[in-house]
Amino acid sequence: MKQWVEFQNLNRISYRAAWDYQTILQKELIANKLAHRLSDGKYPLDYPQKHYLLFCEHPPVYTLGKSGSMAHLLLDEAALTAQSIDFFKINRGGDITFHGLGQIVGYPIFDLDLFFTDVHKYVRLLEEAVILTLKMYGLNGIRIKNFTGVWLEPKVENEPFRKICAIGVHISRWVTLHGFAFNIHTDLQYFKNIVPCGIDDADKSVTSLSAELGYTVSMATVQAQLKQHFADLFQFEFL
Repeated sequence: MKQWVEFQNLNRISYRAAWDYQTILQKELIANKLAHRLSDGKYPLDYPQKHYLLFCEHPPVYTLGKSGSMAHLLLDEAALTAQSIDFFKINRGGDITFHGLGQIVGYPIFDLDLFFTDVHKYVRLLEEAVILTLKMYGLNGIRIKNFTGVWLEPKVENEPFRKICAIGVHISRWVTLHGFAFNIHTDLQYFKNIVPCGIDDADKSVTSLSAELGYTVSMATVQAQLKQHFADLFQFEFL
């Protein structure tokens, strides 16, 4: 059964407001699916459900996942305040990351019972949507074993692998929350205040699409490309 997804561009929104909004939508999806649960505790294969794909940008914020370490935040509270950077401990997987302007932050709120119940496959498809988008700009996005997200290989010997998209998710009753952060023309200086994703390997760093291409890319264009790849990979239609 073909699924339908409502796309919403939240534009520039505070991290707290977006987190609260995601949570409301996730609870609505969970309540709806529970209302259709059968007497044997299972779900029919065709119960009606509206999924969401949210895109936005956040003012500067560091978020720390439930498995992360505070030691990976290199600023104290006073420094965060002085630089007008928010900080949240949140319920996604993963360690610390940065969200800021010039970054596409994507929050799929999907009921995976109507797609597939496989967390590994879900994360791989998030990565694949970004990899396919990068390919449109002549860039070869890759995965690195044991490191979630999308990377670019070193251009020359002894240069680092460069992370261009971070991923961290939370799933409750197979309804997804949180998602990915794709650096388009993000100010990479903010990443110097953290150990990004808890990875302090000398052969790994962070990059953005514009840094790789040498020119500023239209956020709207990349969003449109990314949306289409999501629809193709998850085989849904937009409302």
